[in-house]
Amino acid sequence: MQGPSLQAGTVYGGIHLGTAQPRDAQQPWQLPPAIRIAGRAAETAALEQLRDQAEQSSGQALIAVSGLGGVGKTVLVLSWLHSNRSRFPDGQLYADLGGNGTAGPVAPDEILGSFLRALGVPSERIPRTAGERAGLYRSLTAGRRLAVLLDDAFTAAQVRPLLPSGRSVAVVTSRWRLTGLSVDGFSALHLEPMGVDEAVELLAVTLDDDRVDRELAEARTLVNLCSGLPLAVRVAGARLAARPQRAITTMVRALAEERDRLDVLAIRGDHAVRATLDLSYRALPEPAARLYRGLGLHPGPHFGAGVAATVLAADPGQGDPVDWLDLLIDASLLSDDGGDRYRLHDLVRLHATAQAAADPPEVRAAVRRRILDHYLASATRAEEILDPHHRSLPRELGPDPVTADFGDDSAGALAWLEAERSNLMAAVHCARRDGFPATAWQLVDAMWPLFVRRKYYADWRAAHLDGLAAAEVCGDPAAVARMLTSGGLGELGAGGHVAALEMFSRAAEILRETGDGLGFARTFNYRGLAFRRLGRSAEAIRCFERAAEECAQYGDVRGAALARLNLAETALAPEHPQRADAAAAEAQAAAAQAVLSAEQDPYNAARAGVLLGRALLCLGRYDAAEAHLDQAHAELRRMTAGREVAKALETLGELAERRGQPELARTRYEEAALLYGELGAPGAAAARARLDRLGGPLRPGT
Repeated sequence: MQGPSLQAGTVYGGIHLGTAQPRDAQQPWQLPPAIRIAGRAAETAALEQLRDQAEQSSGQALIAVSGLGGVGKTVLVLSWLHSNRSRFPDGQLYADLGGNGTAGPVAPDEILGSFLRALGVPSERIPRTAGERAGLYRSLTAGRRLAVLLDDAFTAAQVRPLLPSGRSVAVVTSRWRLTGLSVDGFSALHLEPMGVDEAVELLAVTLDDDRVDRELAEARTLVNLCSGLPLAVRVAGARLAARPQRAITTMVRALAEERDRLDVLAIRGDHAVRATLDLSYRALPEPAARLYRGLGLHPGPHFGAGVAATVLAADPGQGDPVDWLDLLIDASLLSDDGGDRYRLHDLVRLHATAQAAADPPEVRAAVRRRILDHYLASATRAEEILDPHHRSLPRELGPDPVTADFGDDSAGALAWLEAERSNLMAAVHCARRDGFPATAWQLVDAMWPLFVRRKYYADWRAAHLDGLAAAEVCGDPAAVARMLTSGGLGELGAGGHVAALEMFSRAAEILRETGDGLGFARTFNYRGLAFRRLGRSAEAIRCFERAAEECAQYGDVRGAALARLNLAETALAPEHPQRADAAAAEAQAAAAQAVLSAEQDPYNAARAGVLLGRALLCLGRYDAAEAHLDQAHAELRRMTAGREVAKALETLGELAERRGQPELARTRYEEAALLYGELGAPGAAAARARLDRLGGPLRPGT
């Protein structure tokens, strides 16, 4: 009864495995690797039958596999899907929906964004709204034969937007019986723990020696103590496999002695898992055990190597934290997702949290604070690289915080913010909950470059609501005003123009009452933007003029330049500006661009360059307009600033049209319309109207 040994670092029965990279942009192969499974012949046959029945009727197989945590849902489905790979030549998509993660289920629109990228859609062209993402996903999957695994779902509503079109198979795993999916055509398969014979076979595969043959009675007792739960059998087997001279009966005695603790650790019948994990934990050296407990206090499911260094920072003499991470992987308590990214499976994470509860409260609080400081210090460093002008409020950090290593370039800083977005959001929530309100609002403040570049409006709004509440608890008027203004800009981008104006006005009143003249002057820029979105152009112009004048008086040349940029944009707002307005816009945009470039603000300098190009176009100076537009377009595209890229393309299209180059104009208008549409940003209708004027068929999706 021998077989392949358990792969190092892998705990089966639901633990997430690292996904493979797509083979190419159009054929993603994302399923985690398959492993040999023991038993489950009846369940595999049931999957085959459900697939055949579905293909004969609708052509699309939709299957929901349920069962308690650690029962082996994911392992079974992965094995089955890999064996059916030839049936789905167009690729495989995989997503962990986080139904049982401590940070909560993953939003469907976030998963859709990942799927669209895997199917070849560039990040800057992924639509902003969930409905548009779902529509594009259905369009791209129509006519394809894909295998889609939606792992660890929480509700039927979370699953529905992720279902592909065409003759594909979609399998959902969940601890919950998602009966609501029956109305969507799903067939259900509920997975129970293994019988004794199958569990003994699984133990033999895991051990990869002859101990099961020699100690068959003890092996049957052991798997009974594991309640037939594959995760428990695998972990117990992994411990024995690491000690070839140890008899199975030793593990039987140890598990039996631990059963007094099962009620304390039990959740939904996962008793043997808890006892087995206790045993694994007790075998850890103290530094690894301390790291394990500390990871149980981490606010999100994924983390980088810097978190391990943070947890162990109080005692630097314990050696390289990566070594202790590797030990946890070897002990099957931690999953390595690749790229210095790690994950605690949800059951293991709950166990780690329970172990941490035994530490003194002050120890737990210190670990939580160090983890929060790690994220605050790292996000602040990214903010300093990406938007040094935004960093004007203090940061309250503990001694020697560990900062993530993402280099000194803007691409690395933005990539880190993107990768850690869910952790940063969870950290904000945990900071408020755990009594660190200053850390909460400062984390939100440091995330500004991510929000302004990636337009994650739902996170933008949620983070600033938490940040505002935290700033109010601190009684810090400057922080309250910052949360109102930066949060108001997110509200403005999401279409909440009235709410944004109210937030800007409240911030202005706070800054006026506290005697912050410069802060008050800057709010005229914000209020002007809201007035312009509300169609109140005269009030907007008055606000921008006051901002330009008063910011300059306080020595804020950048703030004054932004006001000039806003004045130029307002003057050019009509489709056919008057010549005098275009001339005024040229002067304002040129002045703004010069100052913003000198102030090392490339994003806003490029925005000013687009406005300058548009003003020159209106004045008939085509060559000069093209030079400014090309330069700005290249810079904005480098920064993946989708909405501003669309504006540049639209103006370049108008330039081509005026020069009598209709095909070039059409190409640029089409790309602009696509970008606007995918972002859900205003401007798509105007770009399509320009295309209609040129005549001819539209590119699909325009």
